[in-house]
Amino acid sequence: MKNFDINSLNEEQKKALYQTEGVVLVTAGAGSGKTRLLTHRICYLIEKGVREFNILAITFTNKATNEMKDRLAQMGVSGVWISTFHSMCVRILREYIDRLEGYDRNFTIIAEADRDKILKDLLKKYQCEDEEKNRVSCHLDNIKNKGLDIADYFSALREFNKSGELKTYERICFDYEDYLHKNNSLDFDDLLNKTLFLFNNYSDVLEHYSRRFEYILVDEFQDTNLVQYKLVKLLTKVHKNLFVVGDEDQCIYSWRGANFHNIFNLKEDFDDVKVFKLEQNYRSTKNILNLANNVIANNKERLAKELWTDKEDGEKPVIFTAFDERDEADFVAKTIDDLLVKGYSYDDFAVLMRVNAMSRPIEDAFMMYQTPYKLYGGFKFYERAEIKMVLAYLSVFVNPKDEISLLKIINFPKRGIGDVAISNLQEEAGESGLLEYLLSEKFKFSKYFNKLSKFVENFICIQEQMNILSPADFVDKVVKSFALEQAFAGKDEESIEKVENIESLISGVVQFQDENEDATLSDYLASLMLRSDSDTIGENGFVSVSTIHAVKGLEFKVVFVVGLEEGIFPLMRAMNSASELEEERRLMYVAITRAEEKIYLVHAQKRYMYGKSNYQKESRFLGELGIVSKTKPKLFSVARVYEEEEESFDSGFQVGETVCHSRFGNGKIVNISDDGLVGMIDFEDFGRKELMLNLANLERVD
Repeated sequence: MKNFDINSLNEEQKKALYQTEGVVLVTAGAGSGKTRLLTHRICYLIEKGVREFNILAITFTNKATNEMKDRLAQMGVSGVWISTFHSMCVRILREYIDRLEGYDRNFTIIAEADRDKILKDLLKKYQCEDEEKNRVSCHLDNIKNKGLDIADYFSALREFNKSGELKTYERICFDYEDYLHKNNSLDFDDLLNKTLFLFNNYSDVLEHYSRRFEYILVDEFQDTNLVQYKLVKLLTKVHKNLFVVGDEDQCIYSWRGANFHNIFNLKEDFDDVKVFKLEQNYRSTKNILNLANNVIANNKERLAKELWTDKEDGEKPVIFTAFDERDEADFVAKTIDDLLVKGYSYDDFAVLMRVNAMSRPIEDAFMMYQTPYKLYGGFKFYERAEIKMVLAYLSVFVNPKDEISLLKIINFPKRGIGDVAISNLQEEAGESGLLEYLLSEKFKFSKYFNKLSKFVENFICIQEQMNILSPADFVDKVVKSFALEQAFAGKDEESIEKVENIESLISGVVQFQDENEDATLSDYLASLMLRSDSDTIGENGFVSVSTIHAVKGLEFKVVFVVGLEEGIFPLMRAMNSASELEEERRLMYVAITRAEEKIYLVHAQKRYMYGKSNYQKESRFLGELGIVSKTKPKLFSVARVYEEEEESFDSGFQVGETVCHSRFGNGKIVNISDDGLVGMIDFEDFGRKELMLNLANLERVD
């Protein structure tokens, strides 16, 4: 087998590799060669006589999937099923979802924006305020991430909270599910939950997959939620050979259900779990690893381990104290400019921040220095209006029950069908579904027939060609038949760009069908919904400007971590929760361990954010890294420190005043710190909490 060399592994990796049978847990620190171990294990199993067809490898990102496929291809392996959890579930559901009443294999995967719109419409229906959407979303996330029944979930909540709003939220959750069901649509969480339902209720489906997959490997196991954990557990039912790689120190997705306790649950749920620790780091210098070890050692909920490396000490990390956010951004841009002269390239750099709202000054500085950069989490190609419209047209052809998409296209291009007309048409359609009604003989007697007759005629004509034309030719046919390019056409630059974007979309479909033989239009649409914005980070000659969450699993020669201030990193909301503060610290650990050669830790004494300028207190994480004070740099070279007279901050609030906070509600200020930055507030519903007065966005209550 090509490029398969067991001797390229270290001793601990070899021990894990040779343990082929049973359940194996590998706790792999950042940069410890886990991808190399996973690919070598797959090759080792194949050399032992296991068929590629009988191996399943699950990753958490498309980028990780593609990297593993590429490495295995270089070793001569191409038949292993490697995919993310969501992609795996889509593949299973395309085969078996028609077992579930009301669903068929052409189901639509709805975007986050569509989910939000459905919830907003339901809130209106039940006369709820818009701001209640977050609460409903939170309940829905809890239900889906844990694979719970809606009625059971709310019944348990009502034992502690008898408020009437819970009954309303329960109805909204049921209506949301009913709406998706009627539309033959699934959201991202449903991909996991419906697969779990199939496994639990159709023993032959579970038997088919658990018999097929003799060996299962799971990467980034600390990021699994309860549903994903249950899926893995069920898939191992027959052969019980499970190999998981994880690091609880890098669990940073609890807000979307990730539960690093699954690492500990593994030991309880399976017999004789073999545990191996990977602590040798191949990515970073010793000085960088010292920082990572120092900060993460402050967390209590973790398995004891410490990263080490054979690499040199490397350059000392740099802490830079900026005067304000513009000075911070200028330092970053200028440092990159200087390092380019020394042989670095643009894609060697990453500027990492806790929240995207901090990106503007960085972008301004890069424009001034003419530095090419890419902001991740910004406006994406597939979120552009013209692209979403074409995709909505395609979705209706693939899934005629998809009324969510139908309502987007029914009056585009303009056909004189407004909200009132749509409401009347839905009433005329009754239970049959809107598209089914439009295509029926009954519709010819509707007063809206003349306005929509051309649309209906086109739809029927093109639908007949769907299984004849290739996906790319079909997309081109839809765009031309419904005059979508003309609808966006114009002489201004924006209109020209919109038309070019549609042409670029068609080119993308051509590329997809060239790379995926026998793929259908349904497969293409699913691939778009499962695409991640972080898949292209670090490519194409750009400096990467990103939140820390988006760069998990990636590495850069030079990393800047900006905004290291209390209330920003760690976030204000983490101050009152030990578990949230530990997650913030894990984020800091992840940020540091992205760096291979150099790291710059930057904070500002003053920052303009959210409409006002505030004096800032440096992040506690800087102290945990070993920085005692600016005058004792120890491991750090202090790039520049602005000497200025200490000023106390005046929030304008006084002890005794009643204030309102967006999350905690009304409360009375009972104490303010000497520097004016921290207020102790006694909230009516949440008790006493300390908040940074320069960041908390408090409002006076008369």
